[in-house]
Amino acid sequence: MLLAIDIGNTHTVVGVIKEKELLYHWRISSSLARTEDEIGAILIHLFESQGYKSSALKGVCISSVVPDLTPVYSLMSVRYLKIKPLIIDASLKLGLSIKYRDPETVGADRLCNAVAGIEKYGAPLIVIDFGTATTFDCINAQNEYLGGAISAGIETSIVTLHKRAAKLPRVELHFPDSIIGKTTDESIQSGILYGAVHTVEGIVRQIKRELGNNAKVIATGGLAKIIEKKTNCIDVVNLYLSLEGIASIYYKNITDVCH
Repeated sequence: MLLAIDIGNTHTVVGVIKEKELLYHWRISSSLARTEDEIGAILIHLFESQGYKSSALKGVCISSVVPDLTPVYSLMSVRYLKIKPLIIDASLKLGLSIKYRDPETVGADRLCNAVAGIEKYGAPLIVIDFGTATTFDCINAQNEYLGGAISAGIETSIVTLHKRAAKLPRVELHFPDSIIGKTTDESIQSGILYGAVHTVEGIVRQIKRELGNNAKVIATGGLAKIIEKKTNCIDVVNLYLSLEGIASIYYKNITDVCH
């Protein structure tokens, strides 16, 4: 069994994978205050709540976009699971060619999404990840990772608007009945959520002019299903694409991992 850990800016998603099948998954906060002892206790409890002992884990693979948390999870893995984890970066065997000007600056989450996307859906491909940031990753027909676009995430936009404008409330994440909001809450929801839809459609349309109209569009991340209901430009929603990518990268590099 493999423990796949996807450390994001807001949440950390943890999955247990056996023979490339995702058995269980959990979401915990990406708190910088957590110690390796706290994380170890939480993960062992979650794992054993499904009737398994932590000793059943044979590998740990970590994708992280939070540098301060990477060593904490790594130390947790060594101390509590007795496993040296594989940390994902651009230097690993990925099964794709990275055409970014500086490959080392590509986020691990973007690499995981690209790898899993190619394996499951083929290329050319556009992967949209709705997280703290909304990212667009582009892979051409030659399995080359070209780069993409990054914009503020939907929830990030709502929180920022609330913090920067004293009279504007923090609103719930759902579409109002009409794009013309009848209250301040509805107006914010309309502007941010419909704005996100049109941003996605516009960026996808522009990317397809370069990649080709046959590029498949895959959406992932917590808000993917909300946006997918309001647009026809998304072909597939896969909420756990990054965990599948972590597993794929781990198995590609397993001979290089020392336990």
